[in-house]
Amino acid sequence: MLRWVALILLLILVGLQLKLWGPHGGMHEVQSLRVAVQKQKDENDRLLQRNQALGADVQDLKTGEQAVEARARNELGLIKPGEVFYQVVDKPADGSSVPVPAGSSGR
Repeated sequence: MLRWVALILLLILVGLQLKLWGPHGGMHEVQSLRVAVQKQKDENDRLLQRNQALGADVQDLKTGEQAVEARARNELGLIKPGEVFYQVVDKPADGSSVPVPAGSSGR
């Protein structure tokens, strides 16, 4: 009788070890979950930094004139009275110096 109990306990132990070290569940799943949690923490940190930068930008736009002026200059192309506006145009990459209007033969 004692042998049967020992055999059953041994089979249970082997089954639990297979479950623990097998590919489905157990240690493999724990490790993959740890990796997923670390990736999520990294993503959360990145998004937190972005949110803090955006919050600082919003606060600067609400309180500072320089930020509003810089945005108006960069995004809208506005200039102050008395300033001179210069626009630099790069040459086209294909080597032609004058663009040809649509529908024209170019002659």
